[in-house]
Amino acid sequence: MVHRATPRILYVIGQLGPGGAERQLVYLLHGLDRTRFRPAVVVWNYREDDPYVSQITELDVTIYPLSKASSNYSKLVSLRRLVNRLRPEVIHSYTFFTNIVACLSALGTGAVTIGAIQGDYLEDVRSAGRLRGHLNSRWPRFLIVNSFAGLQNARSAPNRFFRARCTMLVRNGLDLARFPPRPHAVAMKAPTILGVGSLLHVKRWDRLLKTAAELKRRGFDFRVEIAGTGPMRSSLESAARDLDVAERVTFLGHVSDVEDRLRRAAFLVHTSDSEGCPNAVIEAMAAGLPIVATDSGDVPRLVEHGKTGFVVSREDHDSLVEYVAALLADDELCRAMGNAGRLKAEQEFCLARLVSQTLDVYRAAGWRDQACRTVNAMRIDPSCAG
Repeated sequence: MVHRATPRILYVIGQLGPGGAERQLVYLLHGLDRTRFRPAVVVWNYREDDPYVSQITELDVTIYPLSKASSNYSKLVSLRRLVNRLRPEVIHSYTFFTNIVACLSALGTGAVTIGAIQGDYLEDVRSAGRLRGHLNSRWPRFLIVNSFAGLQNARSAPNRFFRARCTMLVRNGLDLARFPPRPHAVAMKAPTILGVGSLLHVKRWDRLLKTAAELKRRGFDFRVEIAGTGPMRSSLESAARDLDVAERVTFLGHVSDVEDRLRRAAFLVHTSDSEGCPNAVIEAMAAGLPIVATDSGDVPRLVEHGKTGFVVSREDHDSLVEYVAALLADDELCRAMGNAGRLKAEQEFCLARLVSQTLDVYRAAGWRDQACRTVNAMRIDPSCAG
């Protein structure tokens, strides 16, 4: 690890393996003026071979690793020492699970601290456990939420003492240049249905497998590719065999070329039970793909039903099958929906907006960076003032 100039902004993240928050951090670092803001990243559970390690180092951003084998207490002590040595102006926890440790690391340093809610909030709290979930909800005072669903859930949490005190909405962004739109939809003999996401129970890939079985029964010719890693892989592979679709379904594992996979797919299917602002959906829109997705998190706000794709109730299997079948049968519908999705991505998810609104939150939280103020309209809770 090469130590460079003292960072002004220090990001704290749980790990750099495949994940939505990790991908968003890479986008943010890519869009930041790194010479001016001098960002650096602390990784709570560091693994040298995690895929986003190389992408961040290629941006000439320093990574400070904390060993996964160390205890949480020893890592907190190491983080405190690091912050006391570096004296960053802003410490931004980029994952919900590191909010409280980022806050504790800043005590007595004068650094502005920012936390994160990257999902629908309810799933974050459940996964963390009640005590840790509530602590990460309460501290730091300022939390960036990436979805309307997460914002609403955080502000209406029943335990008022542990309710997030100041929540600000900054929706996910992406580098549109990495997703050049396709000039036209290409008719394919066996079109590819793509799924992108971790192989976790909450992602409900079983819904896609059952849909594939029904489409095969109806005589459709297609392929299914699912890009992602996780503990459910073996059980999903077994389910594909039981449903007699194993020859149609490929589990790709982690892919570093998701942009290429999107370019070659006919459309995206997203079947999750819980989401915030899913990267897979906005990246598919940017690539000009129509989307069939369950109504979790902000999906109903992202996918305009009947225009950029179809939104289905999470337990409405019949509608899921019918909408996927409709796209398989109509190349022109795929083209029209894909073009509409690309236009929406250009209007709402550009990288410059992600960067400027994130910096606006830092300033609203007290960061004195007077030289470069932006004029974005921020969704700031009035109770945050003062």
